[in-house]
Amino acid sequence: MTGQKMTDTMYCDSPVGRLLLAGRDGALVGLWIEGQKYYRESLKGETGENAASPILNQAKQWLERYFRGERPSVSELKLAPEGSEFRREVWKILCGIPYGQVTTYGEIAEKIAASRGLSHSCAQAVGGAVGHNPISIIIPCHRVVGADGSLTGYAGGVEKKRSLLIREGADMEKLHLPSRGTAL
Repeated sequence: MTGQKMTDTMYCDSPVGRLLLAGRDGALVGLWIEGQKYYRESLKGETGENAASPILNQAKQWLERYFRGERPSVSELKLAPEGSEFRREVWKILCGIPYGQVTTYGEIAEKIAASRGLSHSCAQAVGGAVGHNPISIIIPCHRVVGADGSLTGYAGGVEKKRSLLIREGADMEKLHLPSRGTAL
């Protein structure tokens, strides 16, 4: 026995594909679109399907509301994404991006630099943190775009990113599919 607690899992269907939800200790620790890059990456130790898990059912209801066109708040769910301090800082910034709006990797890097009293931070490092977001959709990494408005860097694929942004009412006139490269 490693001392690692069991992680509860649940699958649910969505307009962007089958989703895997993961929860531990009453908090959501993962949400992946089946087949996305880094799928199940942060799931360590023993896992088991648990349709009775309160946090997984709350997350499922949150997602159902989201896909019906409602705008549930990230703060409605207890989230516990696992990652370095830097990654958690990036993910916290993502949670503050309003529905229908986007930001760039560079803008997030500037916020982190300012919060740390630095003159600059690396947008590429931010891109790595955004790409490894273990709680897709709810922590809205799909709202981060390239400096030129390209829909790049989504582990679930740019078509799913585009679909989520359209669903949220983003101004797609300023955004475009990248000419090459789709995920970090």
